[in-house]
Amino acid sequence: MNPLQLLTRAIGPYADIPTVGLRLAIGLLVSAVIALLAYRRQSLSQSGAWGAVLIGTIIFGLGGLPWGLLLIAFFVTSSIFTHYQQRRKEALADHAAKTGRRDLGQVLANGGIGALLAAAFALTGGNQIIFFFAFVGAMAAVTADTWATELGVLSPEKPRLITTGERVERGSSGGVSSLGLAAAVAGAWAISFLGFALVLGQYALTGDLLTLRVVWLPLLAALGGVAGSLVDSLLGATVQCTYYCPQCGKETEQPIHRCGRQPIHIRGWHWLDNDWVNVAASLTGVLVTVLLGALVLYL
Repeated sequence: MNPLQLLTRAIGPYADIPTVGLRLAIGLLVSAVIALLAYRRQSLSQSGAWGAVLIGTIIFGLGGLPWGLLLIAFFVTSSIFTHYQQRRKEALADHAAKTGRRDLGQVLANGGIGALLAAAFALTGGNQIIFFFAFVGAMAAVTADTWATELGVLSPEKPRLITTGERVERGSSGGVSSLGLAAAVAGAWAISFLGFALVLGQYALTGDLLTLRVVWLPLLAALGGVAGSLVDSLLGATVQCTYYCPQCGKETEQPIHRCGRQPIHIRGWHWLDNDWVNVAASLTGVLVTVLLGALVLYL
């Protein structure tokens, strides 16, 4: 058995559970419990809870334990930082399209690519390790973006637009700050190293030998994660749909402003809202990690 086959075996579906159906059942149970707790703690809306059950079941059931634990790590840390200093963030609610509880769109935007990767991994019989690299890259990207958003708005300095360097209001799409960038790097590295640790843990359980090539996983996925976060900011500064509310005199991402009035579209593509920008960030994390990972694994 070559090193890539050994690595695939190590992070593949649960070795001691014989059927996909049973793995999916366990994934459904775990996801339902977590979604219920998150709903009660007001981290998820009702639609978001159903979306979390769907995404979690697919990733746990078709990917395996390391995949599911990475998803949980993203969700738990994101929820913690969302609630951190929540009152200070309320003033930004006029600008942000969605705040507080994550709805179905946000859940799918952050976890949908990961679910597709888990399904592809299962369909290939768990023998294409590059899918796990891609999954870690996707999770690193959405984690980096979420940490940057939730912590960056607390920066004592106003952010600068990523395209021009112009100072903008906190919470503005495309704005970056030193604190936000540091949070993005920290989030990407945290989820990437966790993915690496889970690989090591799975190897310890199976008794297989570890291929040295997997040591590249944290670096490659972290680079993908940071790249995804930067793409999110770039799209937010250029083509993400943005409105202006004449009544309140404020820019917003909301198609219907909190005051109840319909704002005026001032820039960006009408269809490119915050959820699609998150999808683009996730895809960027995947592509960067896969391209670099392919060089490491197959060349």
